[in-house]
Amino acid sequence: MKGNRLKCLGLALGCGVSSLALQGCGNSSDRIEIEIVQYKPEAANYFKTVEDEFNATHDDIHLTISSPNDAMTILKTRFIREDYPDIIGIGGDINYSYFVDAEILEDISGYEGMKDINQGYLDIAEALELVPKDGTYILPYAANAAGILYNRDMFAEHGWEVPETWGELMELCEEIKAEGILPFYFGFKDTWTCLAPWNAMAVELSPADTAKQVNRGGTSFTQEYRVLAEKYLSLLPYGPDDPFAYGYNDACTAFARGESAMYPIGSYAAPQILSVNPDLNMDSFVMPAGEEKEDRTLNSGIDLGFCVMAGCENKEAAYEVLDFLLEDENLQKYLQAQNGVPCKKGEFELASMLDGMLPFIEAGNMTDYQDHYYPAEMSVDALLQTFLLEKDVDDFLGTFDKNWQRYNRDIIRMVQEYEQSGSK
Repeated sequence: MKGNRLKCLGLALGCGVSSLALQGCGNSSDRIEIEIVQYKPEAANYFKTVEDEFNATHDDIHLTISSPNDAMTILKTRFIREDYPDIIGIGGDINYSYFVDAEILEDISGYEGMKDINQGYLDIAEALELVPKDGTYILPYAANAAGILYNRDMFAEHGWEVPETWGELMELCEEIKAEGILPFYFGFKDTWTCLAPWNAMAVELSPADTAKQVNRGGTSFTQEYRVLAEKYLSLLPYGPDDPFAYGYNDACTAFARGESAMYPIGSYAAPQILSVNPDLNMDSFVMPAGEEKEDRTLNSGIDLGFCVMAGCENKEAAYEVLDFLLEDENLQKYLQAQNGVPCKKGEFELASMLDGMLPFIEAGNMTDYQDHYYPAEMSVDALLQTFLLEKDVDDFLGTFDKNWQRYNRDIIRMVQEYEQSGSK
């Protein structure tokens, strides 16, 4: 089994890992050094402030936080060299899955701060494990959410109601179109934007563990994704005549200027939209993809979480850093700067454009992004763009299944060996 795990980590690192023996990052001076490498360069200013404030209030620990561009590539290179930081800040996606399986992350289930984390995000983190493992390996910090952004003033002016079912959404699109207004703007020139509506619809139309079921050999994407694919195509007539002529920035700008009533995208788009029109009165709602409003769930995943590396020599100091990051005041500053969703339970002020999603957040009614299980090598975003261009459901689903088997063969083998072993 370990051989398969190394191969899986090799998928993430670009080459095999010769050893999992880790070297700690502390030093011999009286002041303990803790290093964080986090993968969100857009949050660099926030983390510089955190670093300065922590160091000004702690005499026994010195904190260094780096927020490089292409941090994941840098981290993977360092892992190959066994040059590990103490803490890494990453998203809850397939890379996290690889790192857990390679046993390079510390089990932090005993960390007191875990008690304050929304159980929904802990469940999401656990579900990302390629095979079940005892323990907890990430501290979920902030999440994002995807659904549909909408122009509040435009909705109020025309008396449009927020839809709660797929049928209501289609009726709304017809109403908006009849008024001579574009229901949606898309930015499908940039392939990654094709994943936003896909993920937001998939949480209601496909099992949350679809990828895991396929890996176990229990189903296929052709079976699980057909309705999803067909409904996705139904959105296209309500967007621009050529949705592939516009990229993400174009779509954000158009929506900000009132050129469409809605925009199916994540909360992460808010800063870009508001940079064009700071006065835009927008809100959001969960994408209704089915016919029962009770079946709705928020498409939300771990946008940033912190993992302590297994080789960190000063784990108590690392936990003290996590305590500082988790302080309500510091987390609130991050949420404000990044329009994020807190993974921590408590009273936080969220951006007003999340008002429509707040009941789902408070109830812990959330389901992770399907693409967090997709390997980068499979380029599902490009596959989706081709599908939306060609509109051939059968060809798309067949290609999805074929490519999945190709790019996940080592994981599939490992999962099936685990299942056959009777491990629990």
